[in-house]
Amino acid sequence: MPDDVLVSPGELFGDGVFETVHLRPSGPWLLDAHLARLARSAQLLNLDILPLALDDLVSDGPESALRIIRTRQSQHVTISPIPADTRRERHSGIRVVSARVGSPPPWSLHQAKTLSYAENFAARRWARGRGADDALWLSPDGHALEAPTASLVWLAGSELCTVPPDEAPILAGTTAAHLLSVAPSVGLRPAHRMITIDQLRGADAIWLASALRGLSFVKELDGAPRRRSRWTPILLDLLGY
Repeated sequence: MPDDVLVSPGELFGDGVFETVHLRPSGPWLLDAHLARLARSAQLLNLDILPLALDDLVSDGPESALRIIRTRQSQHVTISPIPADTRRERHSGIRVVSARVGSPPPWSLHQAKTLSYAENFAARRWARGRGADDALWLSPDGHALEAPTASLVWLAGSELCTVPPDEAPILAGTTAAHLLSVAPSVGLRPAHRMITIDQLRGADAIWLASALRGLSFVKELDGAPRRRSRWTPILLDLLGY
């Protein structure tokens, strides 16, 4: 590497936090919720967030990815296209394979959205090596937690459910939280509960939710095909995707 290239500790060690926001022609979607989570993440790393002026930002196309990145040395904002695979997964569905992970240590930053995403990306590569598109992490006792870059959402009768972030070692999902908050408008009751992988297999429908992905239905879980749900387009429409 040339001597004049400076690399910050944030880049070297992942010592920072970030948020990814779905940028629409109308502006950043769920911006307040993302900024609130960014502040919570920063607090866990003893960082502060500098003032931001993002309300006037708009996508120059149907949609873009807005990222806010804060390290100990700097804070900056980027705008980039959303990968075609991510957009396609909203309508084509995804294949998911489950994997147990260990209990987090006392110093874990699982509640913070940090720059240390090497393990998250490694988990997705591991899943793809097994013929799936994404992974679903399980607790040591077999409870479903989250995907490496998405929240778990499922349908049980007329209840739309997600994992409670105050009970499980997961990152609180902004898209999943918003979806549950508006679920009553289409006749579904929101619920937060823990669920084992065996119970999840019996759910009426399963999705992964995130800011850029929106909502992707799980069409295969651990090699077992799953039927499409009539709720997928309804919920995508509810989210504005």
